[in-house]
Amino acid sequence: MTASDTYREARDEMVDRLVRSGTISRDVTAKAMRAVPRHAFVPEAQLSQAYHDRPLPIGHGQTISAPHMVATMVELLDLERGDTVLEVGTGCGYHAAVTAEVVGAAGVFSIEVSPSLAESARDRLRRLGYGDITITVGDGHDGWAEHAPYDAIYLTCAADSIPDALLDQLAANGRLLAPVGHYRQELVLVCIDSEGRQHREHHGGVRFVRMREGPPED
Repeated sequence: MTASDTYREARDEMVDRLVRSGTISRDVTAKAMRAVPRHAFVPEAQLSQAYHDRPLPIGHGQTISAPHMVATMVELLDLERGDTVLEVGTGCGYHAAVTAEVVGAAGVFSIEVSPSLAESARDRLRRLGYGDITITVGDGHDGWAEHAPYDAIYLTCAADSIPDALLDQLAANGRLLAPVGHYRQELVLVCIDSEGRQHREHHGGVRFVRMREGPPED
């Protein structure tokens, strides 16, 4: 069996487990998770754990989220083809690639505070066929007004509270999903109705790396 076949089997088994557990209920989510090679986004030292359902370190104090959390966030945002999505916290690019499989790569915009992580994510995504994802270096608290409004915004890092700038950049009927809290974090989904009113749902405790403040740094 070739290395690629080995990874394909491991990836399918990972997705099958998430479907059986009820984490994944939408076919589009399962298809996206099967399509993206998670092993291509983890450091070489972590390859043996690439398809374990756990976060893994990627350097700079950051992690690649556990597969079940990526799938959960895709499901909660109810993404569709053609949506415009803002990601806060590019990291290694894995979550952006999964999102791109659902909405189309040209609809994904991502902000990363670390210049070196942003550069490596761009290169990796380009090599893997996701070159239409647009990445910038900046402070995620400010969002990315240039491409707003967004149908969906999600944070891959925890904020003490949801930044107003991000809420302002949501389209009518938009959705924002974020881990919120300091020592104790909760996954919060904010939905904006057609009249601009906010509706919040709470989806349990989570543990994410903290959102960095201030100018870009490594």
